[in-house]
Amino acid sequence: MLVAALATVCCTGMTAQGVQDLGDGKIMVKIDHRVPVTNVNLRQGPKLLTNNRVEFTVRAPEAQKVQVDICGTKYDMVKGDNGIWKVTTSPLVAGFHYYSLIIDGVSVADPASQTFYGCSRWSSAIEIPENGMEDFEVQNVKHGQVRTVYYFSKVEKAWRPLMVYTPAGYDEGKENYPVVYIQHGGGEDHRGWMEQGRTAQIMDNLIAQEKAVPMIVVSANSNVHAVNGGFGGGYSWQGMQTFRSELLESVIPFVEKTFRVKKERKSRAMCGLSMGGGQSFYIGLRDPEVFANVGVFSTGMFGGISGASNFDLEKEVPGMLTDTKTFNKQFDVFFISCGEQDPRIEYTRNIVKTMRDNGVEVKFNSYPGDHEWQVWRKSLHEFAQYLFKE
Repeated sequence: MLVAALATVCCTGMTAQGVQDLGDGKIMVKIDHRVPVTNVNLRQGPKLLTNNRVEFTVRAPEAQKVQVDICGTKYDMVKGDNGIWKVTTSPLVAGFHYYSLIIDGVSVADPASQTFYGCSRWSSAIEIPENGMEDFEVQNVKHGQVRTVYYFSKVEKAWRPLMVYTPAGYDEGKENYPVVYIQHGGGEDHRGWMEQGRTAQIMDNLIAQEKAVPMIVVSANSNVHAVNGGFGGGYSWQGMQTFRSELLESVIPFVEKTFRVKKERKSRAMCGLSMGGGQSFYIGLRDPEVFANVGVFSTGMFGGISGASNFDLEKEVPGMLTDTKTFNKQFDVFFISCGEQDPRIEYTRNIVKTMRDNGVEVKFNSYPGDHEWQVWRKSLHEFAQYLFKE
């Protein structure tokens, strides 16, 4: 019975601290910590303690100094006699956190955790669960597929990857689907939304609950370099031109040739986070003949980041304030979101107020959290429920 009890605990992602015999064949297992789903091995790696504190353990007997760096917050680890370093963090907010180990000044990924492409490198990450977010997890519903396909870029003159979510039943059916083009942030790529963002889990669950219509979601890598030297980033209309060309001339034509998607503007949406939110704002709103639905998550172009100030809505999207009636007719959904602890939040609230004061029809929501994935998951979760409704 003891073996069975411990096996059950391990399978649920828990680790037992101690076992007490209650008599009559009953055993009580005391739970000390949880094992994050981002660990490589349930028996090794970071431990999630009470109040969302995390214990990190590193075996580095020859090291002189070891730290854990969680999104810029560094914790000094303490070395034991056996050469194992440990530290327990302050409580972490729920969600997804990139982190790295710093061993004698060298920043490295933790081999005990899964790695993800973020912060412009392969980084370790830890997932802090949040109650009530079952839609972000795999559930007992019909599941779609995420596939990686390759298209030829007219901008880079090279083959480039796309990750595409297709809803349950896509391969068996013949119907055409609306499509969302979803963009990652700076320092990430096409894998971000499908891996860190849990796009498939969110869409599977929403579709199963009939809260969202079945749709295809396309995640492109906007880190595109044109042969003439242009780059896909930048918080300006001019800075968006390289990726705009990539999206309109290569990505969308490939998707519409390869997948069963509806090709009218009302069946297309564009959304993204941070840098991708800026791309969605400029490309989505300035190309209404292509997109009728736009979602902007945690963009910094309104303010809150270096170099962003005095954002002129009318200059950046001509007609938004001077011909608002026409602007509103062009878009079925215009949605903006931001984390409540994000430095961008007040600037975002102010720009939304300016829009609304001038009659712009824009949906807005904020969620607890900083500039991080739990906010963006919630943003997609809400945005998807507005889309493609008659």
